[in-house]
Amino acid sequence: KNFNKLFVAAKYISFPLSSAREAARDLGLLPGIAVAASLIDAHAGGLGVIGADVKGHGLVCEGQPVTSRLAVICGTSSCHMGISKDPIFVPGVWGPYFSAMVPGFWLNEGGQSVTGKLIDHMVEGHAAFPELQVKATARCQSVYAYLNSHLDLIKKAQPVGFLTVDLHVWPDFHGNRSPLADLTLKGMVTGLKLSQDLDDLAILYLATVQAIALGTRFIIEAMEAAGHSISTLFLCGGLSKNPLFVQMHADVTGMPVVLSQEVESVLVGAAILGACASGDFASVQEAMAKMSKVGKVVFPRLQDKKYYDKKYQVFLKLVEHQKEYLAIMNDN
Repeated sequence: KNFNKLFVAAKYISFPLSSAREAARDLGLLPGIAVAASLIDAHAGGLGVIGADVKGHGLVCEGQPVTSRLAVICGTSSCHMGISKDPIFVPGVWGPYFSAMVPGFWLNEGGQSVTGKLIDHMVEGHAAFPELQVKATARCQSVYAYLNSHLDLIKKAQPVGFLTVDLHVWPDFHGNRSPLADLTLKGMVTGLKLSQDLDDLAILYLATVQAIALGTRFIIEAMEAAGHSISTLFLCGGLSKNPLFVQMHADVTGMPVVLSQEVESVLVGAAILGACASGDFASVQEAMAKMSKVGKVVFPRLQDKKYYDKKYQVFLKLVEHQKEYLAIMNDN
């Protein structure tokens, strides 16, 4: 194939002419091709979603600056990427880094050490997991698609999220990255019973997903307390393909969630930067607006706000109590 454009990032790199010719020959590329430095995967994902043109979708961020948007790149772990015109220092959140993701803007990066991996851990470690595997395979579904449909079955007339009224999870099974920056924290589950059937597994799965969403709310509150103003979430990554995960993030944060038309948003971010390097766009911001497309918008169920506010209160109590337990055990 004739690669007349090579795109991986934003800044041009200059090489001696002889080195450039050698590199072109070794890689099978045309001499003089535009080459740029690469980005971290989560940064590329943020770039691929955060600048999308949202006109006509009924989103409050349509009339707000791009700094009102938070990109959440969620897979095995999750990264929360927020930008600002001026540097903002957020305790427990990395940054600010100038032009690290969007040129001309400062980047703050929050994160959760385990998200998708935690969901796998909770589901696969449950006694009913073998039964789940058999039933999901029989329907030609993933175990998570099956669990989502099973939750719809057992919720009856109530909203699905209300199934966890007496089951709560603190999700830091691998320490807390943001906003507490405490690697000594452990995971917690309160409200367990003797039952180990498929209903029990589905509700534990739901409580875990909610805990991850509550952790995102915790990060957002820390960022806003420091000076950010966030109104809309832009999700990408493997977990953004799970409708329950997306809806819980909308419901728990009270914010709409925008999903990209192109599910592999990290690749879109790389393509955006490459399109700038090759001269197709005058700026990264222009490329973001033209190449990032809104696929779906998920709005929060605002009628459930009171319930999730209570869940959040319990969530914060869990870590408060964990620290109290540690202090008791360390008291001489």
